[in-house]
Amino acid sequence: MIGKINRRPLREVWKHEARDFTKWLEENFDVLNEALDLELVAAVREQGAGSFSVDLVAEDADGQPVIIENQLEKSDHDHLGKLITYLVAIGAKAAIWIVADPRPEHSSAVTWLNQSTAASFYLVKVEAIQIGDSPAAPLLTLIVGPSPEGRVVGGTKKELEERETSRKEFWTSLLERAKARTKVHAAISPGHLGWVSAGAGISGLAYVYATTQRDTRVELYIDRGKGGEAENKAIFDSLIQHREEIEKVYGESLTWERLEGKRACRIRKDFPDGSYRSDPQNWKPIQDRLIDSMIRLEKALKPQIERLKKELG
Repeated sequence: MIGKINRRPLREVWKHEARDFTKWLEENFDVLNEALDLELVAAVREQGAGSFSVDLVAEDADGQPVIIENQLEKSDHDHLGKLITYLVAIGAKAAIWIVADPRPEHSSAVTWLNQSTAASFYLVKVEAIQIGDSPAAPLLTLIVGPSPEGRVVGGTKKELEERETSRKEFWTSLLERAKARTKVHAAISPGHLGWVSAGAGISGLAYVYATTQRDTRVELYIDRGKGGEAENKAIFDSLIQHREEIEKVYGESLTWERLEGKRACRIRKDFPDGSYRSDPQNWKPIQDRLIDSMIRLEKALKPQIERLKKELG
């Protein structure tokens, strides 16, 4: 015969959160250890954290403090704030939040904390179950916890954020310097992408500064939009007929990319040594070279752009 699990109201099993549940957990740490696959020991109740007191403070296998906050009801913002405050106040590396009903937004918040901080956060659901006339028993279920995959995701997000910040700082500096020498990008605001562009005088043609993690470039990018592939190729073919003249004014050879099979085309000059990932103290010569190249590119292409304007009407 197989019995049926019945869930009991938590307040019938532990009438008072601090006096009953926290005390029970202090004396039955094996239940929590088994649920979380941890080795916590030496739990102390109501340990001070500034003007507050933590429900339980335990130690992990390395002797590091682990804070535990209990809530025999639906999770709320107040307890999440306490969890973070206690962790910082005590200098713990891990925090466990035990709740009766974890709300989705708090599960997401704990996931974010695990991805974005060096600490480990656990969100655990507690239930009281009974089979037949047996005594009530605890059921602890891990809802969210730290994982190697989460750390990788968090590290990736942090790296991407750092890249975006660095790129925006690079473009801010470059555009400010460029204003003193050319009006091409004078009205453009810096962004966090790998490029900044300004119109070249014809719809779909743009003068572009671009950077990857290793190099930089300037280019004329030709893309008249959806359905404009034939027109893009025609503009490129018209320009390349004047390649010798354009490169003479520019002062050196350029890379001409018709990009067969793709909608756009471009004319570019690459600089392989240095990018936004370089030490900011070394940005000045990288940016000066880009600005100089953009001035020469715009000068070399300007007569041809004016000619195309007339042809395109």
